[in-house]
Amino acid sequence: MSAPNKSYDPVEVEALKPEEIERLRDEALAAFEAAADLAALQEAKVAHTGDRSPLSLANREIGALPPQAKKEAGQRVGQARGAVNKALAERRAVLEAERDARVLTEEAVDVTLPFDRAPRGARHPLTTLSERLGDIFTAMGYAVAEGPEVEAEWLNFDALNMGPDHPARSTQDTFFLKDATGHSTDGVVLRTHTSGVQIRSMLAASEPPIYVICPGRVFRSDELDATHTPVFSQIELLAVDEGLTMADLKGTLDHMVVSLFGEGMKTRLRPNYFPFTEPSAEMDMVCFNCRGESVGNPDRPCRTCSSEGWIELGGCGMVNPRVLIACGIDPNRYSGFAFGFGIERLLMFRHNVEDMRDIVEGDVRFTLPFGMEI
Repeated sequence: MSAPNKSYDPVEVEALKPEEIERLRDEALAAFEAAADLAALQEAKVAHTGDRSPLSLANREIGALPPQAKKEAGQRVGQARGAVNKALAERRAVLEAERDARVLTEEAVDVTLPFDRAPRGARHPLTTLSERLGDIFTAMGYAVAEGPEVEAEWLNFDALNMGPDHPARSTQDTFFLKDATGHSTDGVVLRTHTSGVQIRSMLAASEPPIYVICPGRVFRSDELDATHTPVFSQIELLAVDEGLTMADLKGTLDHMVVSLFGEGMKTRLRPNYFPFTEPSAEMDMVCFNCRGESVGNPDRPCRTCSSEGWIELGGCGMVNPRVLIACGIDPNRYSGFAFGFGIERLLMFRHNVEDMRDIVEGDVRFTLPFGMEI
């Protein structure tokens, strides 16, 4: 049996000769340097570092060498492959930097250039609804009356038959103003309703007939939450003339809800008490969603009216004779009716707004769906 061939020279393996390894290394470096972009560099990478590349095939030849020859050949091939990988990484970094710089230049946007597109806007739905209500009543012959938001206590309470002990006159419900020194002012409040404008209208008129609507902001000492706000919008109506009755009030209410919600709508009156009207009533309208068909019908529940068939809007009634006397109008000759309700409440009904805060926070995402209706 012959002994191992200890004199075997690895140089005799053509692929592992030093000059061949250097040639393969230099070819790879030249290919990487010649790559003009990342796509070309990827092709060169596959050709010179892939499983079928010359250096990879040469590395496989090392396994056929005797143990004493593997070390030198392995170092030679490893150094060459390390130089190739380093050159590949460096060239990739250069090409990526060139690409990023080119993208920044070619795709740059000049934000100082003028543009011809105006952002889409929207009117606040409270404004739109207030104007629609105004159109309904002005078409019926009513005038729009306005007054100050800082109101005299007499106009806000006393003239409306609200005595000194009325709960609404407490600081729990009403904002009383202070002067510049911080002391309370006598008889000046932020109006709690627009009824003060009704009083001003009657005082300003030489004599009836008087037909006015009074829209505007009012103030109550409430916390801002899903169903309350300290500042909200209200609209009130006042009619004073000879021979007015509750039938005229009912007809006006019916016309209003039909104009807002369409044919088939109607109202009902429930007895109540308000110091400024006598008799007084709460006005309800039939649910505009189910039209009353959900009442006693478990197969068709209605979230809008809780399957009750009616939705409460506000208070109304015939003007109390004491209010007419306070304004210098003869109650034996003239009578009148009035009603009022919150516009936010009506907006929540019409458009299924569940949180009062959405109405007042000024978020454009709330107003955009309502568009630019005028």
